[in-house]
Amino acid sequence: MKINYHNRKFKAVSNSDSGEVEASTIFNYFQQGNILWATYSGKHIQFGTITGLVHKEGHLEFSYQHVNADNEIMTGLCRSTPKVIADGKIQLHEVWQWTCKDNAKGESIVEEI
Repeated sequence: MKINYHNRKFKAVSNSDSGEVEASTIFNYFQQGNILWATYSGKHIQFGTITGLVHKEGHLEFSYQHVNADNEIMTGLCRSTPKVIADGKIQLHEVWQWTCKDNAKGESIVEEI
């Protein structure tokens, strides 16, 4: 599945308890070639960025970092698998892991808005 993410917006619809992304978190995606980047913010996240790749097989691989509401710098790695849902919007099914604090793992879903 070939998707161009440039100028697409996503919101969080689910996340593991160890994550900081929640319903108010909005992601603004950009893409040039196979390079992907995004900014994001929400209730628990003051500002964050994503930098990564869109692989030929369709999945996304990226690192993320943000400053949370407690003024902590949080970092992690993520692999996202896109799925086009019934209304034509894109959902990203994500498996992630913190590279800071306790290195907790989790899963989340973000959906195009």
